[in-house]
Amino acid sequence: MTIRTRLNLWYSLVLCGVAATVISAAAYHELVIEKHHHRHGVKSEAELDNEDLLDILTWTVVPAVILGLGGGWWLTRRALAPVTELTHAVEKIHENNLGKTIPRTGNGDELDRLAEVFNTMTARLDGSFNRIREFTLHASHELKTPLTVLRGETETALRDESLSSAERDRAVSQLDELRRLTRIVDGLTLLAKADAGQVSLQLEVLHLDELIRDNFADLQILAEPHGIRVTLADCEEISVRGDRHRLRQLLLNLADNAVKYNQPQGQVTMNLRLVGHFAEFTIANTGSGISKELLPRVFDRFFRGDLAHGSTIDGCGLGLSIAQWIVSAHGGTIRIASEPSKLTIVTVQIPVCQSETKTS
Repeated sequence: MTIRTRLNLWYSLVLCGVAATVISAAAYHELVIEKHHHRHGVKSEAELDNEDLLDILTWTVVPAVILGLGGGWWLTRRALAPVTELTHAVEKIHENNLGKTIPRTGNGDELDRLAEVFNTMTARLDGSFNRIREFTLHASHELKTPLTVLRGETETALRDESLSSAERDRAVSQLDELRRLTRIVDGLTLLAKADAGQVSLQLEVLHLDELIRDNFADLQILAEPHGIRVTLADCEEISVRGDRHRLRQLLLNLADNAVKYNQPQGQVTMNLRLVGHFAEFTIANTGSGISKELLPRVFDRFFRGDLAHGSTIDGCGLGLSIAQWIVSAHGGTIRIASEPSKLTIVTVQIPVCQSETKTS
C-alpha cells in the first residue's frame, strides 16, 4: 500500500469521526428541544439556544474540534514516522560503514523503495571506495622498489669524488626529492592499510609522560636551528594503553608541524595533563595560524593551507591525516584551534588506563 493510499484512508477515518460527532451534536440539539417542549412548554428556539448553548458546546462542538485536531496530529505523526526513522538511519552513514544497510519496512511503499535506493547507492559507493583503497595500496607498494633503487644509486653517485660541484648539488637535490617521495609513499601505504583494516596496533601499558619527555628532547633539536624556544609546561605522570611506535610517530608529526609552521624566534609550548578519564596533550606554536575557513579541512589528505602552498615549507599534507588515524585507533580525539598570526593549539585526548582513573 502506498503512502498516498494510507494517508487517504487515515484521513477518511478522521473525517468520519468528525462527521459522526457533528451528527451527534445535531441529534443532541433536537433531543434538548424535545425535552424542553415536554417539560416546560413551548419556548422559542432562540431562548432554548441561549439556555443550552454551553451544554452543546461542551458535549458536542468541543469534542469535534478535539477529535479533528487530535486526528490530524496522529495522522501527521503516523505518516512522518517512517521518514524520521529513515532520516536517522541515513545520518549514521559515513565512509567507514557504507556496507551497513538501511532497514526496510517491506511493505513496498515509496519510503521502502527509497530505502532500497539508498542501500544500492551506498553499496556502489562502498565498492568505489574499496577500489580506490586497493589502487592506492597497490600503487604505493609498486612505487617503493623503484624509489629504493633510485635512492641507492643517487647515494652511491654522491660518494664519487670525481663529481663536480654542480653535479654534486644536482645529486643532492635529487636525493632530497627522492626522500620526499618516499615519505609520501610510506604515508599513503599506511593510510591505505589503515582504511582497509590491515594495520594492527601493538598495545601495551606505557607511561605517556616518558614519551612526551623524549619528544620534548627531539623537539628542542628540531627547533634550535630556527631559534624557536620550546617549553614543557606540565607533564603529569599518566599511563595509557597504546602502541609505543605509533604514539611516538604521532608526537613527532605534531612536533615537526609546530616547528615548520612557526615564525623565526617563535615559541612552542607542550602540556600533558589528566582531564577526567583522558590524558590530554596540547602543543601550541606561534605561527601564522590557520583561518576559520580552512580549519575544517586540516585533516584532509594532501590538504595544505594557502600559506603553505606559496612557501618553501617541506611537507606532503599527510602528517595530520596520519595523526588523526593514530589518535582514533587509540579511542581518542584530536582537534585544532587557531588564531591567525597569534597561536595554534593542537589538543589530543587519549583514554587512560583504568587503574590510572581509580588512583587519580
